[in-house]
Amino acid sequence: MQMRQLGTGLRIPAIGLGCDAMSGTYGPADEAESVATIHAALEAGITLLDTGDFYGMGHNELLIGRALRAGDRDKAMLSVKFGALRGPDGSWRGIDTRPAGVATYLAYSLRRLGTDHVDIYRPARLDPAVPIEDTIGAIADLVQAGYVRGIGLSEVGPETIRRAHAVHPITDLQIEYSLFSRGIEDGILATCRELGIGITAYGVLAQGLLSGTWRPAARAGTRAHLPRFADGNVENNLALVEELRTISDALGVTVAQLAIAWVLAQGRKYDDIVALVGAKRPERITQALPAAGLELTDADLAAIEQAVPRTAAAGERYAPALLALLDSER
Repeated sequence: MQMRQLGTGLRIPAIGLGCDAMSGTYGPADEAESVATIHAALEAGITLLDTGDFYGMGHNELLIGRALRAGDRDKAMLSVKFGALRGPDGSWRGIDTRPAGVATYLAYSLRRLGTDHVDIYRPARLDPAVPIEDTIGAIADLVQAGYVRGIGLSEVGPETIRRAHAVHPITDLQIEYSLFSRGIEDGILATCRELGIGITAYGVLAQGLLSGTWRPAARAGTRAHLPRFADGNVENNLALVEELRTISDALGVTVAQLAIAWVLAQGRKYDDIVALVGAKRPERITQALPAAGLELTDADLAAIEQAVPRTAAAGERYAPALLALLDSER
């Protein structure tokens, strides 16, 4: 598999495993099948496992911990987000990244994951009430103590990236990036490259729209609240997928493989973009793997750009209230 560089010290495979779907984000998931998916990823050489302490309100970390009990911890790179607040009913209650709480967040994550360290630790979103310098400083203390190996960021803009990096070197920025979500190209990507910060791209299949297999009948869970899946938008977006299918068929690959390969191709020159592929069944790992070896030519990339121009997707990636919370969108 192709390898990518995150920051100055972490070289990992070009595809990582996003684990949130294993904890109900897009509908029910079978725990045994989810554990099998993690094992399949590790066996295939996919070492980066991405989670958050709020995925399933702790369920996801417990699941990963269970999967790694067989002695697979040394094979895995654990990337953990923290700070998102949730209520007993599953509602979202904002973000809290005050320094006083960072060590406690991590302590609970380490216990659930069954490990003595995480490889990348990151605030899930920018807390408007807390200077980013304070949050990063608190994580830096945990790096010094050996509990964290690298510090990441999530969904923040150039100014925040620079301020954080001035306190402690940042390993990577986790942010949505796909053929349907290209806002990162407006300054964020250039800032990361200037500072030597890698990109961990999530949503590479646009929450399933770019899988080539999604149909409106599957509009459940989180998708039911995303503008791109709303009536009037989803029809436009599925038509774009069919344009991509013409290209993928000619190349002998699936639409999903083409979409993943496109994201990876954006980091080809700089060796700095990892594509997170969400999965909750082992076969999704098998289906995604060929994308890491698909070398798109300049002609292929031009054809993809013509089929799906940058602003072609209908609908924002989140509802207005959630979009307003993203520092990366300001």
